[in-house]
Order: sequence, then C-alpha cells, then structure tokens
Amino acid sequence: MTPAELRALITAPHPDVAPLPPAAERPGGIRLLRGVPYAVPDGARPLELDLWLPGTPGPAPLVLFVHGGAWRRGLRDDMGVATRSWDPGPFERLAAAGFAVACADYRLSGEATFPAPLEDLGAALRWLGVRAAELDVDPARTVVWGESAGGHLAALLALTHREPRLAGAVVWYGPADLTTARAPFDPADPATPEALLLGAAPREVPEAAAAASPVRQVHGAAPPFLVVHGEADTMVACSHGRDLAAALRAAGAPVELLTVAGADHGWYGLAPDEVERIFTRSVAFATTAK
Repeated sequence: MTPAELRALITAPHPDVAPLPPAAERPGGIRLLRGVPYAVPDGARPLELDLWLPGTPGPAPLVLFVHGGAWRRGLRDDMGVATRSWDPGPFERLAAAGFAVACADYRLSGEATFPAPLEDLGAALRWLGVRAAELDVDPARTVVWGESAGGHLAALLALTHREPRLAGAVVWYGPADLTTARAPFDPADPATPEALLLGAAPREVPEAAAAASPVRQVHGAAPPFLVVHGEADTMVACSHGRDLAAALRAAGAPVELLTVAGADHGWYGLAPDEVERIFTRSVAFATTAK
C-alpha cells in the first residue's frame, strides 16, 4: 500500500458523508445530536455543530444559532447569561416550536481572522443543505440568530449569503459598524476584540473593517431582520442596532427594531420575565420569517 493509499484509509470520513452520532431523546420526540462535524478547514480543528431536531413531521425550518464571546471565546450552545438557567433551554424550546436548530462552532480570532468565521458559517449552511434529506430539514427556510459577536456574524451572513437566500435574521445586541468610534470602541486601538478579529486596528485596515461591518453591507434584497438591543448597553452601544435598522429601512429591506429600556449587554439588568418576552418575540419573528 502506498503512503497516499494509507493516508486515505486512515483519514476520518469527510463531514459530508460521515455517520451521524446517535441522538439523545428529549421530551416531545425532540432529538439532540451533539458534536456533529460539519467542516475541517485546512490546518485547523474540525468544526462541529449541535443539532436539535423537532418531533414534528418535516421538513422542518431551520434556525442557525451563532454564539457570542467577542469573536475570541464562547460556546456554540450558549445563548447568553440570561438563558443559562432555563429548563428546558432556549434551543429545546425552539425545537418544541417546530424548528430544527443548528448551534455551530466557528473559528475564533485566536485561530483565524476575518472573514474566516463568516466562511465557517457559510460552510455550516452548505453542510445542512447536503444532509437536509437525512435530517428532514428545509434549508430554504433558514433563520440565522446570533447574540453579541454572534449577532454581528448573523447579520453579515444574512446580508452576504446568496444561495439559498436566508429567510430572516435575529440580531441580539450585535456590533454593526467596525469603522466608527462608538464608546467604548475605538477603531484606532489594536487591542480591541474588533482589531483581533480583523488582525489589525480597524483604522489601519479600512477595507476589511468595512467588509466586516453589517451597516456597510446592507442592500434592498436583504431578508427580514429583527434587531433587538438594550438601551443601556455598555459594551456594544445601542446606536449599532439603531443604525443597522435605519440602514435596512433606507435600502427598502424589511426590519423590526426593538430597543429595551434598562437593558445592558446580555440582557443584564432585566427581570427574567422581560428576557422571556424578548425570546418569545424573537421566536414569533422566526416563525413568521420561515
């Protein structure tokens, strides 16, 4: 056997054809598949996603969830501090509402710079399309939903992914502009999370900063957006959400903007029932968009 033949023999199966892991059964016929590889970028770790599949007959509409963590850290199955104690959790609730949910890894800024994480999410969409019949899902009815840095990536994915066009985007307190100073963000600072994402201070790489700014990628054919942002956000100014919504409206794209009084980043400062209302509003939007 030649070295090339041996290498082909011992290499793990490609994610497009690899067997799916066994599913854990949840109430209501919901199935959970954890750690499903969807892509193996050259020289990088395998990227995985968790799949929540509803108990209702399909093909099911999809939610692609994108986690936060300043593009530097975070867990794919974490919708933020305000939902961590929920039982059932937010993804199981979405599955109970009839959605298939894919919670995807992406390369963090310590592993690769932009546009790597956006490319990874595109690869997740491609994989979901390849395995759609097996999973009994409908990738043509995909809503992308992200929080914080994940909201930024969700917005960019909805604005730049062409085939298939996404059905909608839910953006929770996501950065929308990496080019303009907005406290506490300084585009000249090479140590910010935005600079680490781009590989340099945004002011030093203006073309990359513009390409990574959802407000600069808006167009009239964008899918419907729900933009939700806390008015007291001390980490990502509420003006990001307002400006993204305004740019979408100006382009003629459908958008709903909800600003939340008293809410800091991650819905810190809100009563649990207020967070529940935001989640319920977001699920209702996704249901309409699908």
